[in-house]
Amino acid sequence: MSELDRVGFRLWAAAEPDLTALVAADDSTLTYGELAAEVHRISHGFTALHGLQPGDTVACVMTNSPGMVQLYLAAMQSGIYLVTVNYHLTPREIAHIIADSGARLVVCSERAEEVVVAAAAAAAAGGTPVDVVVDGSPAHGSRPWTALTEGMPSTSPEHTPAGSLMMYTSGTTGRPKGVKRPLSGVDADTGARSYVWLFAEFGMAREAFGAWLVSAPLYHSANITPAMGALHAGGTMVLMDGWTPEGFLARVERQRITGTSMVPTHFNRLLQLPEDVRAAADVSSLRYVIHGAAPCSRDVKQQIMDWFGPVVYEYYGSTEVGTTIARPQEWLEHPGTVGRAASISTLKILDERGEEVPVGTEGIVYMRQGEDVVEYHNDPGKTAGARRDGLLTVWDVGYVDEDGFLFLTGRASDLILVGGVNVYPAEIEGVLLGHPQVADVGVVRRADPDLGEVPIAHVVLAGDADPDVALDAIRAYAAEHLAAVKCPRDYLVHPALPRDPNGKLYKARLREPQEVS
Repeated sequence: MSELDRVGFRLWAAAEPDLTALVAADDSTLTYGELAAEVHRISHGFTALHGLQPGDTVACVMTNSPGMVQLYLAAMQSGIYLVTVNYHLTPREIAHIIADSGARLVVCSERAEEVVVAAAAAAAAGGTPVDVVVDGSPAHGSRPWTALTEGMPSTSPEHTPAGSLMMYTSGTTGRPKGVKRPLSGVDADTGARSYVWLFAEFGMAREAFGAWLVSAPLYHSANITPAMGALHAGGTMVLMDGWTPEGFLARVERQRITGTSMVPTHFNRLLQLPEDVRAAADVSSLRYVIHGAAPCSRDVKQQIMDWFGPVVYEYYGSTEVGTTIARPQEWLEHPGTVGRAASISTLKILDERGEEVPVGTEGIVYMRQGEDVVEYHNDPGKTAGARRDGLLTVWDVGYVDEDGFLFLTGRASDLILVGGVNVYPAEIEGVLLGHPQVADVGVVRRADPDLGEVPIAHVVLAGDADPDVALDAIRAYAAEHLAAVKCPRDYLVHPALPRDPNGKLYKARLREPQEVS
């Protein structure tokens, strides 16, 4: 038997129930047997206590916690669509996701309870009633965790259809859109194998998962997928709840971390530590560091490789499309690449007419994951607009070299990647235009040494408003209506914005250097 022949946390729980599955942020632990028992109780509770059936939707607004891991695994063996929501979002933003996804149950952490209860009330007022359960002590009117599990058996349900994540990407038209795949129709144990295909592509053995650190938020697909893959491979998941460079290094050393998933912002902040702090850190246990979700500068990645060693594996892709991978030696031989198409992915560079371009020529990056078919929930127009001959694009621009390695050179869309989080200007613009002192607005990205990119707002103020007073009010308004990651870092005031006769904004002109207000 090869090291990854046994795949699926359920199979590991049956074979080795006393194996440590989870180390929480407070260092408490759960064995595979204990984890499976609670997962089974939740699965039974979905049906018996909440009337959920395969194909229904549950949302969770949770921190990195055992509860979130349990809820996720239960959904994935119950045929449930699970929507993982950023707990930094505002009630307005969460209410939209609840209503749009059709979630009938929302589970939250104590930290997010007040916001989620407010969001659920807003969704209910709009005709989407939803039950709220908190992982902890209710303080704002939600129900306790026992509402999921009380009286439920700890044995596996008879039927365990595989569920699916339904991720919400910030919408280019102003509202987040759900990315929804048809349910596979396979059982949970078979479905678990899809979580380890990337590990297999990288050539990772089970030693990678001896202590797999989850330091970034599990609500992001780039983090939750490899984290659950580590469990399905029989590893031990080690949680962090809140990332700092010092906390990361301490966790790596104390828990002898063997593998983890990161984003370039993490690399950048680690490299900003004093030289003596970096030199004293023991990162010798690291064998596999996977990164993706945002562009990483060539210099930053080289410095991390010099520090950690040749253990950094990169992938490029998205919730919607296929994947490329770059193993450490491949990246060192092709510096700056995001890799070649994975064995189950198709990659093509097309021009504006949909024709494939020659090697070395820039074009729009189109991909597909196997025969996978995805759609934007409640937005068939967006799905159709991004497709060509079964391939899908998120409007990135790049080229492929003679060895098949992809290099990204820009983004055809206005997407802003803030520390690995997708932020779209249209959503920010829609909110800011709701303020009475904003007559016109355009949001663009600006390079940032820490977060990679940040949003900047170019505004035309209404009437003869005092700029200082107006901007203070607009900033406060944005903070009330948008998650912090979406709030513009600077505001630049203009007498008018450059638009063509049809009203189209020339955003390229806004990216020219301006004086910040």
